[in-house]
Amino acid sequence: QVQLVESGGGLVQPGGSLRLSCAASGRIWTISVMGWYRQAPGNQRDLVAEITRSGSSNIADSVKGRFTISRDNAKNTVYLEMNSLNPEDTAVYYCNAQILRFGGSTYADYWGQGTQVTVSF
Repeated sequence: QVQLVESGGGLVQPGGSLRLSCAASGRIWTISVMGWYRQAPGNQRDLVAEITRSGSSNIADSVKGRFTISRDNAKNTVYLEMNSLNPEDTAVYYCNAQILRFGGSTYADYWGQGTQVTVSF
């Protein structure tokens, strides 16, 4: 069994900051790409940022310069540092990871349960 558990969401005022964390646990052999997606009501789930095991990252244009993704491979954890938040960043943020389990032969996609981020006065 593999689990992704997110934390760090909440309510923040425009211009504020939040840091999201996502920890993967279970019978994990290795994790390749880890990332964050978000979904606002009525919208599709979109990529926010992703990072490879070696640290190469891909950031969505809409958050470039404001959001930073990082990971700790020893802890199987990915972080999303969000600065200069605005109301358009309001969404449920989902963690994603491509994981190879012990005894497995292929990587599989895993998702967290989502954490709400609300940017409002």
